[in-house]
Amino acid sequence: MRVKTSITLPKELLGRLDRVDKNRSALIESAARAYLTRLEREKRDRRDVEIINRNADRLNRQALDTLEYQQLR
Repeated sequence: MRVKTSITLPKELLGRLDRVDKNRSALIESAARAYLTRLEREKRDRRDVEIINRNADRLNRQALDTLEYQQLR
């Protein structure tokens, strides 16, 4: 379901949008979806890095143990 809304944008920005696509609504919708997807991905990536960093010491010890075991064989 679509909802009609009104936003105020600088004239220069509207000109740039019109040069890309005359259908402003579709262009702005596409840009907003892409931007939100990027924000969600960045949030997920930051969360993943935090988890890795919290477990880095243990993971590094396990990796070193595995490498040492492989060298002994």
